Amino acid sequence: MKIMQPTSTKFITRWAGAEPTKIKDELVVEEPLEIRVGQQSLIVVMRTPGQDFELAAGFLYTEGLITSSDDIEVIAYCDEEVSESQDAGISSFQNIINVQLTEELDFDAHSGWQRNFHANTSCGLCGKMTIESVRQQVAPLNSGFRVSQAILYELNDRLRKAQSVFERTGGLHAAGLFDETGKLLIVREDIGRHNAVDKVIGQALLSDMAPLERHILMVSGRASFEIVQKALFARIPIVVAVSAASTLAVDLAAEGNLTLIGFMRGQRMAVYSCPERICNES
Repeated sequence: MKIMQPTSTKFITRWAGAEPTKIKDELVVEEPLEIRVGQQSLIVVMRTPGQDFELAAGFLYTEGLITSSDDIEVIAYCDEEVSESQDAGISSFQNIINVQLTEELDFDAHSGWQRNFHANTSCGLCGKMTIESVRQQVAPLNSGFRVSQAILYELNDRLRKAQSVFERTGGLHAAGLFDETGKLLIVREDIGRHNAVDKVIGQALLSDMAPLERHILMVSGRASFEIVQKALFARIPIVVAVSAASTLAVDLAAEGNLTLIGFMRGQRMAVYSCPERICNES
């Protein structure tokens, strides 16, 4: 089976002042991934190829459809070819995966779910109809985890240096999982910020690291409601974002006793909720 790559080169015309130049440019690949559970289609996610099994595992975990890696029997690519994808100019290799669970998933028991809906790269699960169907029942965090502001100030540079594909394309989001000392344990890149988070959490889940009660999640973009919800499912007590947080993300973080930080740049940050987890060692 051909291995799909996260980038592809195309000819573009680059202008500098009044002079156009035709050059090869490296672009981020965006393709659909259909995730099936027990051969039933669950969702089509627009993603950057790579770590697809982690993405599927993380997605199921952070949406509350599984509770641990023990719920997964096997994850595998489907062998079948999809003519519609071929007609659209999309490679069907490694674009469909099936997750076989140890117990059959009862779709009807998850009333907030609708089969075969689409999640785009920018805003995640736009197919869900209401806030009530998005908001999952997750117990608030009771972690006594604390970290110094000095460690938090180092995370952005460490995540940025680990973004290898972004260096070549400038077109990817990243998510990183750090331990309490600020060591970067897992980093994943994807055209969708929520996909990058699912890949990170999925890798942690498959490596038997979950729950992540003494870890920090950092994302390269803004902090959305969905990212906070995923962190709560993974029991991550601190979420850090390079950019702003939405009102719904802040509300959910406060309800879930999660420390949400935005605008992490240099020696500055905005703490939206639960500031008591941050200690000043100066």
